[in-house]
Amino acid sequence: MTVIEETNMLKTLLCSAALGLLLAGSASGHDATKEARVTVVFDHVLPNAKGKSMKGVLVEYGPGGSSAAHTHPSSAFIYATVLKGAIRSKVNDGPEKVYRAGENFAELPGDRHAVSANASTTEPASLLAVFVLDTDEKVLTTPIR
Repeated sequence: MTVIEETNMLKTLLCSAALGLLLAGSASGHDATKEARVTVVFDHVLPNAKGKSMKGVLVEYGPGGSSAAHTHPSSAFIYATVLKGAIRSKVNDGPEKVYRAGENFAELPGDRHAVSANASTTEPASLLAVFVLDTDEKVLTTPIR
C-alpha cells in the first residue's frame, strides 16, 4: 500500500469515527455537566510504527463546561476536530481561539493546553482528539498545578 493510499484510508477511518460519534452523541441525549466527559473510543497499535499507537478520545462539554489546564505525554502528537458546537482553546503562549464544528487544531509533543472549554453557556460542544503516542502511555492528561 502506498503512502497516499494509507493516508486516504486513515482520513476515511477518522471521518467515519467522527461521524459515528456525532450521531451516537445526538441519539443518546447526553447532557454533560461543567466538567468535561472524556471517553476513549478507539485504541489501536500502529503496525507500521513500532512502539506507537493511535487513540481516539471523545471530549464532551456541557454548556459552560471546561477542562483544567493540562499537558499530555511527551510522546503525544494530537489532532483534534470539533464535532459539535464551538470550543475555546489556548495552547502554550499562543492566542486563545474559538474552533467551530468541522474545524481542527493540533498539539505537538510537550505543548501545554492552557484553555479547553465550551465557548457557549447554552449549548453542548464536543471534539474528537486523535493521539499518536508511545503504546505504553496510559495517562493521557496531566493537570497543570
